[in-house]
Amino acid sequence: MMKIINKRKYFYVFSGTLFVASLVLLAVWGLRFGIDFTGGTEMDVAFSKTAPTVAQMSGALKDLKLDGLTIQPASNNQAMLQYMSSSDETNAQVFAAVQKLDPNVKQLSVDFIGSSVSAQLKSSAVWAIILSVIGIALYIAWAFRKVSRPVASWKYGTGAVIALAHDITITTGVFVVLGHFYGIEVGVPFIAALLTILGYSVNDTIVVFDRTRENLLRSSGKEDFEDVVDRSLNQTLARSINTSMTVILVLFALTLFGGASIHDFSLALLIGVTFGTYSSIYVASALLVTIYKFQVKKA
Repeated sequence: MMKIINKRKYFYVFSGTLFVASLVLLAVWGLRFGIDFTGGTEMDVAFSKTAPTVAQMSGALKDLKLDGLTIQPASNNQAMLQYMSSSDETNAQVFAAVQKLDPNVKQLSVDFIGSSVSAQLKSSAVWAIILSVIGIALYIAWAFRKVSRPVASWKYGTGAVIALAHDITITTGVFVVLGHFYGIEVGVPFIAALLTILGYSVNDTIVVFDRTRENLLRSSGKEDFEDVVDRSLNQTLARSINTSMTVILVLFALTLFGGASIHDFSLALLIGVTFGTYSSIYVASALLVTIYKFQVKKA
C-alpha cells in the first residue's frame, strides 16, 4: 500500500503557497473584468455573405484599441461584438471598420450594458458561490451523519469546503496572472466555470470520503484512522485519476480548438478540474487526519 497521508506536510506547503500567492495577486492586481461586470456596448451585425473570421474582425478593429473587445460568431452569418466603450462616436467607428470587411453588412442592434446591471451580476455571482459552498458543506455533514467516530460528520464537510476554497482560489489566481500579462478577461462564463468546478471537485472528494466511511464501519475501531484513510485513498486513486484524465483531455482539446467563445470557460475548467483532482486526493483526505491528530493531541 502506498503511503500518501504521512507526506501531507509537503502537500500543505505546496497548496498553501499557491493559495496565499493567489490571494496576494488578487489583492494587488485583481481580476480583469469583462463587459459583463464593467458595462459597455454590445453590437450585433449581420453580413451579406459568409461572415469574416474572428481574426479578420479583430484585425479590422485593431486601430480603435477597444478595451474588453470580444467577438462571438453566430448563425446566419451574424456576429456579436462587445467592448467597454459606450460612446456613440465609438459605436459609429466600430461599424465603419466592420463595413470595410463587408460594405453590405447590417447593424441589427446596439445595446448598452449599464454599470448597475454589472454590479448586480457581481453580487449574484458571489452569492451563488457562497451558497453553493454552504450547501455542499451541509449535504456532506448530513450524508456522513452515521460516521461520528473518530471524526465528527460535520468535519468531513469542513475538509471538503477547505479543499473547494483551495480549488477556486487557485483557479482565480491563475486568471489574475493571465489577465495581468495577457489581457484575458472574466465574465459570466468564468463564474459558471467556478460553480462547475465546485460540483466536480466535491464529487471526487465524496468518493474518497465514502470509501473511508465504509472502511471505518468495517474496521470497528481496531485500525488506526490514518491507515484507514491511506487505504481508502489507495483503493480510489486509480478511479479518481482515470476519471479526471478523461475530462482533462477533453477540456484540453476544447481549450485549444473550441474557439474564442468557449476558450476562457474551458480553460478555467481545465485548471479547476486539475487542481480539484489533486485536492481531493492530497488535501481533503489529509485534512481529516490532521483534524483527528489535533483532537488526540488536545485530549
